[in-house]
Amino acid sequence: MITKRLFGVELLLVAGLSTVFLLPQAPKTKPAGISLKLPIWVGNWIGDDAAVTQREIEVLAKDTQFARKVYTSPEGDIISVSIVLSGDDMTTSIHRPERCLPAQGWSLINTSQRTITLPNSVPLKTTRLSNVREMTAKDKQRFLVPNLTYYWFVGYNQTTPSHLIRTMLDLHDRILRGYNQRWAYVTVAATVTQGIARPERTEAETGAMIEDFVGKLVPKLQRPGGGALLESTKLSKSTL
Repeated sequence: MITKRLFGVELLLVAGLSTVFLLPQAPKTKPAGISLKLPIWVGNWIGDDAAVTQREIEVLAKDTQFARKVYTSPEGDIISVSIVLSGDDMTTSIHRPERCLPAQGWSLINTSQRTITLPNSVPLKTTRLSNVREMTAKDKQRFLVPNLTYYWFVGYNQTTPSHLIRTMLDLHDRILRGYNQRWAYVTVAATVTQGIARPERTEAETGAMIEDFVGKLVPKLQRPGGGALLESTKLSKSTL
């Protein structure tokens, strides 16, 4: 009797796994709701193109696309912006910064959710990471460099700060709607310069500076008719 039950369980598992190969392959592709082209000017910040590392090119899928700039303010502040646009394979195109930052020498200290109010009063939900990295000065003295990184994901008409929700939305669209969203993964980061460089900014000042910058940047990225500025929680509840 026990043998029959075990055999029945095995059949169910095999049948369940087999359905994975029968799922739709998402023949239709919906573009991300934002442009991949970063503007030269964001308010009084000017941006210069930044290189994509060879490691990123090798690790991510071949149809992944990138946009990256380093922005400088008249006071000398620096903010880095990166957009990674996924290809057809969501598992190899983009992932959470929590996964790749340690490989770059950063240690994650804290993760929090931050809502940034955009100029049209629409809230943009983001994930904020507080990181730290050990560096060596010219006199061989070692010191810690704090960093703040904000990120969120933008699909065809959905925006979310959660990698898990993004994955669920992507699976929902592929399986039930038969299309693939090209998700854009946006990161905006800056060093906390207090005690390290000028102009000196505390963590609170750095966070406020980044959020003000994001408020100016996001409207410039939105495609006409795109859903990049839609509030993510409502979309998640209505879609899932």
